[in-house]
Amino acid sequence: MTTIAADDQDLAIFRDTVRRFVAEQIVPRNNEWEASGKTPRSVWRELGDAGLLAVDIPEEWGGAGADVRFSMVVNEEFSRAGCFSLACAMVVHSDICAHYLLNWGTDEQKAKYLPKMISGECVGAIAMTEPGAGSDLQGIRASAVRDGDDWVINGQKTFITNGQNAGVVITVARTDPSVSGSTGTSVC
Repeated sequence: MTTIAADDQDLAIFRDTVRRFVAEQIVPRNNEWEASGKTPRSVWRELGDAGLLAVDIPEEWGGAGADVRFSMVVNEEFSRAGCFSLACAMVVHSDICAHYLLNWGTDEQKAKYLPKMISGECVGAIAMTEPGAGSDLQGIRASAVRDGDDWVINGQKTFITNGQNAGVVITVARTDPSVSGSTGTSVC
C-alpha cells in the first residue's frame, strides 16, 4: 500500500484548504440540511471534487494514498465548524465503508466502488442497527445465506447512516446461525 508521507507543513496546508472549503461551501448551507434531515446528493460530488472523500485510499484504487492524518483533518474541520451530521456521514463513507471494501472486498468490488466513492458518485452506507437489537451486533437477527455466488439477506435494519444517498450498503448479518454472539456474524 503506497501512502503519501506528510510533514507538518503538508498537513497544515491541507487543513487550511479543508477549513476554507467548509467555511465557503458547507457552513452557509449546513443549517438547511440539518433542518431537512438530509444532505443533498449533489454535495457528495462537491466533496469528491474537492478531494475530501476517502483521502487515505491507495492510488491504485483512485485515492490520494494520503496517510490517515489527512482523513482526521477532514473530520476535525467539519466538526470544528459545527457540521456534525455531515462529518459523521463522511466518516461512515470514507473511513468505514471504503475501508471495509479496501480490506475485504474483491478486486472487482474495489475497482467498481472505490473510485466512485472517492469522486462522490457513489455514497457508502452501513446497515447494522436493527429494531429489536439496536446497535448490539451480537443480538442481530438479519441473516445472509449463500445462493451460488450471491448472498441473500433477510431481516430488518434501521437508522442506516447515509442510507438516503447510498450507492453501496455494507450490511452486518448473521451468516452462521449455529454460533451465538458476534462470531456468527459477517459484514456483507
